[in-house]
Amino acid sequence: MSSTLNSLARVAAVAGLLALSLPSLADAKAGFDFGHAAPAAQATRTVEVTLGDLYFQPSSLRVKAGETVRFVLTNKGQLRHEFNLGSAAMHAAHQQEMLKMGMSGAPMPADASHSAMDHGSAGGGMKHDDPNSVLVEPGKTAELTWTFTKVSDLQFACNFPGHYQAGMVGKVDIVD
Repeated sequence: MSSTLNSLARVAAVAGLLALSLPSLADAKAGFDFGHAAPAAQATRTVEVTLGDLYFQPSSLRVKAGETVRFVLTNKGQLRHEFNLGSAAMHAAHQQEMLKMGMSGAPMPADASHSAMDHGSAGGGMKHDDPNSVLVEPGKTAELTWTFTKVSDLQFACNFPGHYQAGMVGKVDIVD
């Protein structure tokens, strides 16, 4: 019996340590070296972006370091798309993750929501809730507000399998 109590005490201690570390893990994920999500009220500019089937319009953007931009994203295509800010390496990794988790660009049922969408299949999986990314269903509009923090070359892309490779990628120049 004492062995069982010791085991339970160890499990409780580990669970407690994990719970204490969760806020710091969430904070680390919330920001990137090129910026962070921001409330729409902080935006100094609004940029409208059209997501078509396998293209973005405009296909490039220029922003200032320190600028907060509210992106209004309208999907005029027949497929589900994402607007994801990141480096080419980040997009490549995200594409592999989406392939492994069985994501496709096919439209979701009308009663499915972005927050309920599950990358995995049976048994659950990772939620598609990265702060630098938003999903936009066909015929819908979504928003993403971002503060760009440093000068760098950056891309916006749709990472559904094959979309990036077909040209659904744009360039963001962050300048002083």
